[in-house]
This record gives sequence, structure tokens and C-alpha cells, in this order.
Amino acid sequence: MEAYQIPLFPLNTVLFPGMPLPLHIFEERYKEMINWCLATKRPFGVSLIRTGVAEGGPLPEPHSVGCTAQITQIQPLSQGRLFVMTVGHQRFRIRDLSHDRPYLMGEVEEYPLLPESVAMLRRPADQLYPLVVDYLDVLARLGQVEFDISQIPQDYQSLLYVAASIIQIPTEQKQNLLAAARASTILARLHSIYREQTALLRLMPPNDQEAFSLN
Repeated sequence: MEAYQIPLFPLNTVLFPGMPLPLHIFEERYKEMINWCLATKRPFGVSLIRTGVAEGGPLPEPHSVGCTAQITQIQPLSQGRLFVMTVGHQRFRIRDLSHDRPYLMGEVEEYPLLPESVAMLRRPADQLYPLVVDYLDVLARLGQVEFDISQIPQDYQSLLYVAASIIQIPTEQKQNLLAAARASTILARLHSIYREQTALLRLMPPNDQEAFSLN
């Protein structure tokens, strides 16, 4: 797989292909990074922080598997800050890191899912869909989410990334999903996670917290 260079933005979040990621940019190093991306018409890479902190101080150490982020919208804010809307594009794996700039640069390679039979994936994907709907329905009844069922994709690759993104589990577990080599592995893990999390949610009383929307 051919390697290429992109800036890296280590964060305390896991970005999946096809998923939106809004960012508030206020550090000078990341303003410079965004300007580089705009000038070169290149994406940057988002990777979960392995060690270190996201803001201030030395550059953190990222996990080796991340997702490229395409910039779709920029809005200047006061005091030179930026609101940047991005969307996840493709998985990558970091080969090497460079600290020559104020932000990290990575030599990365594409990390696509290994080829598998679509026919083999259709059944577990079909089984995952109602698990996701059931989970969101329980969250809705608890007053924690609003969702439109038509927004949940049914094709296996879009579904597994949406399902991995919206489930409320620790980021390290999400990183393990992102880093999995096969769609079948991700689907199997999601089946188990959704059954477990939905069962736990059913034990919780409704609350009056303001719901967030998945639309």
C-alpha cells in the first residue's frame, strides 16, 4: 500500500468513515494545520490520543489507526477561532510520525477493510439493523435521544460505521472497532455490544435531560 503525508489531529474521539465531526479550532498550531489543508486541498487525519492531552503542552501520541477528515465548512469566529465541519472519509494506518511542524505530520497508508463476500455480510448486517433501532428506541424513551429511523442506513458498510459511531461506549472500545481488519469482525462485536448496552439501558429510569438529535 502506497504511503502519503497528512497532518494529524489527535483527539479524545474516534472518527469513522462517513460520520460528521464538528471542531472548534482555537490553538495556533491547529489553525496553521487547517490553513495548510485548505491551501493544499488535502484532508487531515483524526486519531484517538494514546498518551498525552489534546490541548496545550507537547503533541500527544496517537493510536496507529485513524480516519481522514474532509473539511466541508469553515466559519470564522471571534478572536481568530474557527468552527470547522468535517466528515470522515477513509481509514488509515500510521507508518511514521514527524514532529518538524507545530502539529504532527504522519506518513500513513490507506487501511481499507479486507475483502469479504457481500452475501456473507448481508445476514449479520440485517441482524444488526433492528438492534440499532431497538437501542435508539430505548434511548428515546429515556429522553436521551431523538432520531429518525430513515436516517439509519441498511447497507452493511454504512450501517456498521454509523452503529459504531453512535453507541455510547468508551473510546478505547470504539478504537478497537475502527482498527478491526474485517467488516465481519466489526459486525460481530457490534451485535454483542448493542445487546449488552440495550439490556443495561432497560434497567435505567427515564430522565428529564435534554435529548440530543441524530438527524
